[in-house]
Amino acid sequence: MGITIGVFIIGMGIGYTVFQTSNNTTISTDTQIELERYKTAENLAMQHLQTFDELDFEMFTNQNWDGFTKSHSQDIVVYWPDGHHTEGLERHIEDLKTMFVYAPDTRIQEHPVRIASGEWTSVIGIMEGTFTEPMPLPDGTSIPPTGKSFKLKMSTVGHWKNGVMDEEYLFWDNQSFMKQIGLSP
Repeated sequence: MGITIGVFIIGMGIGYTVFQTSNNTTISTDTQIELERYKTAENLAMQHLQTFDELDFEMFTNQNWDGFTKSHSQDIVVYWPDGHHTEGLERHIEDLKTMFVYAPDTRIQEHPVRIASGEWTSVIGIMEGTFTEPMPLPDGTSIPPTGKSFKLKMSTVGHWKNGVMDEEYLFWDNQSFMKQIGLSP
C-alpha cells in the first residue's frame, strides 16, 4: 500500500508538472504574440511621428507641397482652429499656402511633445513667423503688415490609415496670434 500511494503521489506530481508546464507554455505563447503586436504597433506609431516631424520641419516650413502626399491621403479631412474644415489634400494645401502670403518666413522647427497610440498621433509644435506682407481678406482688401513676429504653441492630432493621415486636427490660439502680430489689443 505504501508503494502504491507513493507511486500515485509521484504520478500526480508529474501530471501536475506537465499540466503547469503546458499551461505556462500557452501563456508564454499568448504573451509573446501580444508582445509582438505591441512592438509592431509601437514601430508603426514611431514611423508616423517621424513622418510628422518631416512634414512640419521640411515640407511645411519649406513649402514643399508635393511632399504632403507622403503624409496625407488625397481625401484628407482637416479641422482648423477657426472652426472650418477642408476636404481633400489640394484644398488643404491651398489653405496652408495662404499662411505664407503675409508671413513668408512661417516655420515649425520643433515638436517638444510627441505622442502616438495605435493609429493616432499628436504633436505640440512651435510655429513662428513675421507679418511682413499684406494679409489678403475675403472681400479683396488687405491688412498692411505690422512687421511683428509671432511664436505660437500649436498642436496637430492625426489619424493614420494605410500609412497616411486621413484626418487632421489643427489647434492654436488665434487670439494670441492676432495679438502677437498687432491686430488685436
